[in-house]
Amino acid sequence: MEDVEDLTPERRRDKIKALAKRYATVPLSVRTSDLPKRAASALVMVVIAGIALVLGGVIRDLFFVVIGLVCFAEMVRLILRGTRNALGRVVGIALGAIYIGYAVWLLAQIDSVPVLLLLIGVVIMVDTFAYFFGRSIGGPKIAPRISPSKTWAGLFGGAVGATIAVGIPLVQGWSPFAGPHDWRSLIVLAPVLAVVAQSGDFFESWLKRKAAMKDSSNLIPGHGGVFDRIDGLIPVVIVVGSLVVLPIL
Repeated sequence: MEDVEDLTPERRRDKIKALAKRYATVPLSVRTSDLPKRAASALVMVVIAGIALVLGGVIRDLFFVVIGLVCFAEMVRLILRGTRNALGRVVGIALGAIYIGYAVWLLAQIDSVPVLLLLIGVVIMVDTFAYFFGRSIGGPKIAPRISPSKTWAGLFGGAVGATIAVGIPLVQGWSPFAGPHDWRSLIVLAPVLAVVAQSGDFFESWLKRKAAMKDSSNLIPGHGGVFDRIDGLIPVVIVVGSLVVLPIL
């Protein structure tokens, strides 16, 4: 075991910080201190997205394309910073273009505003409930080497949020996947969408860890970049959008 007195000042400071983080209990008020800024930014994003959806047509599709392009640019930045291998960069950028491009194409094919609102609502509810459950309960991490802040409590909270988001339309007698009041879609779909959304979050976290970056950019106050905000939406759109748009599924 290392003797603290034999360490360099920088190494000693890092070791003390690590021990402090391990044993100190951070108050909930501190852990959620960025909530007002996050909420304000989220409100602005919801308003902009809502206007685009209400206007519809070319404006809506252009909004999807712009968001997709910004997200893709942020992903390319992560890939370029995350690897120096030329082939790895080319393959990663190509796969990223397919990943984001397919999601944007699916969004443009969905003419139903309720379905689009459900997609956005599910991801917002998953993120929100995962944030509160994870920050307030804490507990064991899911994959600390990839995303140190993600806990099993947060995943459970995300499932709760997805259940509420999918359950509200069902209470009203509507679902894009089944008949009125078909609660089987709630029982099966909600947890699946929560896991899918969290998987997208983990994927971006892995890219950021490879690139040694905290956020994909600093474009959105309190949230980082566009990719940081829609990392969970992309796979949800791919799963749900494919079920809705493609007749073979």
